Amino acid sequence: MVRRIAVPLVCVLVVSGLGGCGGGAVGGVHAFAVQAVAAGVPSLAPFFDEKEGLGQDATVRSMPVRGSLQQGDTPGLYGGTKKPTVCDVARLKRFLTDPANRRKAVAWSGVLGLRADQIPGYLDRLTPVLLRHDTLVQNHDYRKGKATPYNSLLQSGIAILVDARGEPAAKCSCGNPLRPFSGDANRISVTFADGNKKWNGYAASSVVAVRPAPRKMERLVLVDVGDPDRGMRRPVGTTGRSDATFDTRTRHPVPDLAGSTFGEARRHLVSGGLAVGYAGSAPPSDDARVIASDPPAGTPLRFGEYVTVSVAGATSGGGTSTPPGPTGPTGSTGPPTPSGPTLEPPPSTAPPPSTSAPSPPTSSSPPASSPASGPPPTTTAPVTSSAPLTTTPATPATTET
Repeated sequence: MVRRIAVPLVCVLVVSGLGGCGGGAVGGVHAFAVQAVAAGVPSLAPFFDEKEGLGQDATVRSMPVRGSLQQGDTPGLYGGTKKPTVCDVARLKRFLTDPANRRKAVAWSGVLGLRADQIPGYLDRLTPVLLRHDTLVQNHDYRKGKATPYNSLLQSGIAILVDARGEPAAKCSCGNPLRPFSGDANRISVTFADGNKKWNGYAASSVVAVRPAPRKMERLVLVDVGDPDRGMRRPVGTTGRSDATFDTRTRHPVPDLAGSTFGEARRHLVSGGLAVGYAGSAPPSDDARVIASDPPAGTPLRFGEYVTVSVAGATSGGGTSTPPGPTGPTGSTGPPTPSGPTLEPPPSTAPPPSTSAPSPPTSSSPPASSPASGPPPTTTAPVTSSAPLTTTPATPATTET
């Protein structure tokens, strides 16, 4: 069997309906309720008073993507800004360690699998970024002394903290803890309410759910949301004052992937700053054999552009549809656009060395890592996605994409 694979590691999510808090139905099957959260709109039940200026959202039009499921090291996933104060981590730390806020601290840390006394060290390992895509997460309000979970869709431009594997950990403006979206992205019903009106540019093609990178990153490589030709290498656990910049327009040739496994191909592409993904409902197995790439080996591409690979003998459940040929950064067709990618390739094609940090825990126990200045890491295996994604019916209102 030969299958065409589109290159970030993703599947296709189409959101066309808005549902109530109880969810809806897609083809008679329960749909997961998702509440939209617009940039700059205060939370009704925040952990932290948003008037205090803990975080600053930005105006960022959501970038198109090839599909919804993306790993935390996917090129083009997150953005940055020259302004190093999009998230005041020090203030959040003072707030959560203040004895007067002990009850909130216990609720906050419990979401992340921590004890309250572990909060300072955990916050020191988080990194502020700006969303470049409308992003599905499990959000948490603070109600009656407890953290109340709910699925939400965060608008692009919202400032968040992410961990060393690129997973969302907290929403900056209100301090509310975040966890990965764990529902079936196939079946979601989105509600725009409580001042969170449907924003301009909202489209299914810009919605993502983040899965952890296969290994911890020593630094995040971001795109400047104000100047997408400018990239930023930000050490994990820093706020932007130590950023090193680079030109995202630099082009590098597509490596020769024929004969390699999909896992090997992904490592080569990501280490070279090229986006990796697939068009089916799930990624191919790590040992699926690559037989061709489009564009072919040697084609010069700028950071974040997609490569489409064909694999033989794939054993996981991806579809057989053939995506378009080479695309611009973040999934738009045609020549490179000003969106810019996020990964800077290392000086050679050899995979960079792994970090010395211990293996990351599961999402219920956040990882620990230390800032470093090494090159962006490669990956060791593709992630597993959900089943083929479908369009959901509208409930109170509709959005057609």
